[in-house]
Amino acid sequence: MNKYNLITLLAGSLFAAYLSFGYSATVFAEEEKEIMYWVAPMDPNYRRDKPGKSPMGMDLIPYYQGKNEDASTVSISPVVVQNLGVRTAKAEMARLWRGIDTVGYVGYDESKVSHIHLRTEGWIENLVVESEGDRFKKGELLFDVYSPKLVNAQEELLTALTSKNKGLIRASKERLIALGISKAQIKQLQRSRKVKQNISVYAPQDGVVSDLPVREGMFVSPSMKVMTLGDLSSVWLLAEVFERQSAWVEVGQSAEVNLSYIPGKTWQGKVEYIYPSLDPKTRTLKVRLRFDNPGELLKPNMYANVKIFGGAKENTIVIPLEGLIRTGREQRVIVALGEGRFEAREVMAGIESGNYVEILKGVNEGDEIVTSGQFMIDSEASMRGSIVRMSSMPETENSMTDEGMQP
Repeated sequence: MNKYNLITLLAGSLFAAYLSFGYSATVFAEEEKEIMYWVAPMDPNYRRDKPGKSPMGMDLIPYYQGKNEDASTVSISPVVVQNLGVRTAKAEMARLWRGIDTVGYVGYDESKVSHIHLRTEGWIENLVVESEGDRFKKGELLFDVYSPKLVNAQEELLTALTSKNKGLIRASKERLIALGISKAQIKQLQRSRKVKQNISVYAPQDGVVSDLPVREGMFVSPSMKVMTLGDLSSVWLLAEVFERQSAWVEVGQSAEVNLSYIPGKTWQGKVEYIYPSLDPKTRTLKVRLRFDNPGELLKPNMYANVKIFGGAKENTIVIPLEGLIRTGREQRVIVALGEGRFEAREVMAGIESGNYVEILKGVNEGDEIVTSGQFMIDSEASMRGSIVRMSSMPETENSMTDEGMQP
């Protein structure tokens, strides 16, 4: 017996056990309806005119006169309803907020990140930075660099100053600027008339050192990154939005962020940018949010819970999400009709938000939707629908099937 057959047999056995316990109190008021025939739980084609066992060893189920009036409706006694713990909720006409609950990761605000590169080859001297995480203010010394090209460029400017050739002086200054020498350093050279062997490099902004791939005395070239400075006064948060919710999010929408390491504190931010393509592996859309970060409580690479407020959809019918039954081909709900009667009804679901889902078709305002125990009722309705469909087959075909199934 393969795995599928084993699962089917177990499911059928459990279902048959439930029916054998409760069928006398359930479906179609048995004491008032005449038994037409008995049928196997797992095979509607197997019928008998008296109780017995199916070929799979299960007790046969009675089929009552009048069941074909509505195959999707079942009646359950109050005792069984209570045992199943059936709960209901009304379908309401309400406003459904398009709240997007997702996760994200904190990162540097890349508009406030500086990568330090040299514009010529040289050696790192007097490296003030000791490790990643060191803090600097704008204009503070980071390191010195010794470069023969920088020394030669300074000597050319001094020679031009001595010759008083304005064109040569201007060209010498432009060369120094192209090599990364600041205007303040050039003015100092003009005043002192002394060539500096080591040129100082200063922090272009406030921030912390987020990357430091060099060490004291290393030889570096223009293609090498010396270090990276990042400002944490504001941060970016990259959140991932599921494909089905991608149409809800827009630039400028408000968002909230909560972190597990500071319970109860919420950060307010906005959607700043929506990336143009989906991740092919996760099938999610990346969204960038920006948050002010006073006190630097939000730190790069932190995990965060994110809620994006995508606006509201007005005057739509909503039900609790737990009341919706999804199968491979359709969506259904169980509607309580009163007096122990329930109907399995096919619906068309819309957007989901939090614990609620929009119903576009199949449910009216005020309908009582079963939110607990609905799967057992749906299983009963589906099975009885199958029996009704089989009972509508031509009599000759049914009799042939009965004969073929005789033990």
